[in-house]
Amino acid sequence: MTFLAASPSPYHAVANAAERLEKAGFKQVAETDAWDRTTGGKYVLRGGAIVAWYVPEGAAPHTPFRIVGAHTDSPNLRVKPLPDSGAHGWRQVAVEIYGGPLLNSWLDRDLGLAGRLTLRDGSTRLVNVDRPLLRVPQLAIHLDRSVTADGLKLDKQRHMQPVWGLGNDVRDGDLIAFLEETAGIPAGEVTGWDLMTHSVEPPAYLGRDRELLAGPRMDNLLSVHAGTAALVAMASAQSEPSSIPVLAAFDHEENGSQSDTGADGPLLGTVLERSVFARGGSYEDRARAFAGTVCLSSDTGHAVHPNYAERHDPTHHPRVNGGPILKVNVNNRYATDGSGRAEFTAACERAGVPFQSFVSNNSMPCGTTIGPITAARHGIRTVDIGVAILSMHSARELCGADDPFLLANALVAFLER
Repeated sequence: MTFLAASPSPYHAVANAAERLEKAGFKQVAETDAWDRTTGGKYVLRGGAIVAWYVPEGAAPHTPFRIVGAHTDSPNLRVKPLPDSGAHGWRQVAVEIYGGPLLNSWLDRDLGLAGRLTLRDGSTRLVNVDRPLLRVPQLAIHLDRSVTADGLKLDKQRHMQPVWGLGNDVRDGDLIAFLEETAGIPAGEVTGWDLMTHSVEPPAYLGRDRELLAGPRMDNLLSVHAGTAALVAMASAQSEPSSIPVLAAFDHEENGSQSDTGADGPLLGTVLERSVFARGGSYEDRARAFAGTVCLSSDTGHAVHPNYAERHDPTHHPRVNGGPILKVNVNNRYATDGSGRAEFTAACERAGVPFQSFVSNNSMPCGTTIGPITAARHGIRTVDIGVAILSMHSARELCGADDPFLLANALVAFLER
């Protein structure tokens, strides 16, 4: 819950993960520096992505990796290059739809603004206005009686622009000037920005027995948090693992992963290769290491919905607090095969964690993850897993309060194999 609340953007998420890794003894390495063969925990930050790994004592150049993969981005509303707009006495912020959000979940919700500011000297600064600042007001039912009969229909361009104040004199630079002042940056120093809205309502326990957890960005910061916790646990353990545990949390999964910080980019492969070569390895060692590597692609999945049970496969009904889910799709929307199932089963058995299986209803389209991308791009055996939730892609999602803990323990067992 703390991690979700402190991570309103991918940039904040990786910064928070890095802070936790630093406390466990991990050190940041720059991609522009030469890497050495030192052991211990290391990590690379690039934009909204982080790759962290722990090299045990005596690791050979061909030692395989065990990877937990996740993504840091979530669907939301993102600020356009010319953000200042307005009409009829309202000041508004021009936004673009990122990914595939449930648009109605962003209506009439108090929103903050967070992300990354780039200054004239090329440096960056994180900013987080974590108070009610923006709101996308819904049209009153009195002005649209068709909502009752036809349902809510939203135009992404016309209906999703939030208000943030009053005034007829809308001036270019108002929003950025406000953020400069908020962040303590001299006026006119910000020349670039990557900004997005977020719900300011904090995560909360829900239900009669507080067995549920409601909060934002569970897809997929839940997996980023669990992967970070598992890697920290590995680094803190007394025994040295026989493989190299890795956390790879990418940006831009929600729009296809095709970026320098996405799973379809070169970041993970480059980091793994450089780790092999820094330990004196050859291309042959790299090939041997990759051949023995396994990746768990961890992302949220669909719990059976009590009001829409017919949308789920009739024999596969994942439940919240039932433990992690193993995702299967024979058309390779997920990367799991029989050997991957055995791998994950063994990890859950070692951890004493129950798990469930998920497969889509044949009549419904199946989503996808970074799993097939990772498998195809790097030739790495990959298994798709996750946690079952409700309200995926809403501004506020719902999971079982036990499931993040169960997932993290399964990941520890996987990494220490």
